[in-house]
Amino acid sequence: MSDPIRLEPGDKAPDFTLDDADGRPVTLSDVLASTGQRVVLYFYPAAMTPGCTTQACDFRDNLREFDAAGFTVLGVSPDTSDKLAKFRDKEGLTFTLLGDPGKDTLRAYGAFGEKKNYGKVVQGVIRSTVVVDTDGRVEKAFYNVKATGHVDRIKRELGL
Repeated sequence: MSDPIRLEPGDKAPDFTLDDADGRPVTLSDVLASTGQRVVLYFYPAAMTPGCTTQACDFRDNLREFDAAGFTVLGVSPDTSDKLAKFRDKEGLTFTLLGDPGKDTLRAYGAFGEKKNYGKVVQGVIRSTVVVDTDGRVEKAFYNVKATGHVDRIKRELGL
């Protein structure tokens, strides 16, 4: 099994432009410049699946703490804007969801590639989170994370 790229603290975070749930383009460098906040960029396999819903709702329920500490949360999956809009509306998600159907951004962040799923090697989204500092550099990177409990782990790692 070949390992995908893994970003490390200090690496330049790959810039990207992806459509949000309303079909509007969102560019990482623009978010960093306009908010002045660090970005918690989390990658998940598919909207409206049990694990991804748990993780998204966890971010939603903790969003005030992230915002108060100077973080913008962005969720990225290979879903289309239409599916992301349904997911956002169904779960009352109040942070930006971005679609990467071509998987270029997922690959650039090491969040797509070979992984084990029920003992079999498959190609797919590797549940991951990358924290990007205000200078566009990787502050922290977490790969192969579990949906449940991950938000609490990030909060601990960031001192929230």
